[in-house]
Amino acid sequence: MKFSEALQELRRKSKKRNFDQTLDLIINLKNFDPKRESISTFVVLPYAIKKKKICAFLENPSRSVDYVITKDEIEQIGPKEIKKLTKEYDFFISSAKLMPKIAAKFGKILGSTGKMPDPKMGSVLMMEREDLILAVTKKLSNMVKIRAKEASVKIGIGKESMPDKELIENAEAVFRTVFSELPKKELNLRSVMLKFTMSSPVKVPR
Repeated sequence: MKFSEALQELRRKSKKRNFDQTLDLIINLKNFDPKRESISTFVVLPYAIKKKKICAFLENPSRSVDYVITKDEIEQIGPKEIKKLTKEYDFFISSAKLMPKIAAKFGKILGSTGKMPDPKMGSVLMMEREDLILAVTKKLSNMVKIRAKEASVKIGIGKESMPDKELIENAEAVFRTVFSELPKKELNLRSVMLKFTMSSPVKVPR
């Protein structure tokens, strides 16, 4: 996909706004039934878009995350508080030792929002070492989740102020990941587009 060409055209055509617009990558699908062929995965972007807010379920306090719910505090937190936290924080990480308790008490709420700590994402820690916690938070800060609930995937991949090189590499990383998840690969692709928050979309040439 010729993302560089599409991004240059988008910059030429879009008006300057008084805020830093988000660049969205839109992948329109065909021959794809989202009810039977759902896509749910993640990708670590080469370049971070913004700092992610991270909440952690840990046995001990940590300076590497934004908010910590300790082992003793888990029992004191109710469903309303957890729902509030899922709106406030982008990711949740957890000590592996606490996962059974978290799954039993908060699994329904965290699972429905796609924010349950996930070993595949590296957000379940086998050891509570500060260097490991810091490494996970850095990884999650560059991570975006990809979920296709309809025949189109739309993902924010950067900001208008970022250099073209960084935006293109982010676009390529997301596209590769989505393409690898498509059941029929090329036959599932209808079109790929780029757009800023307030602009019209521009088609990405193949």
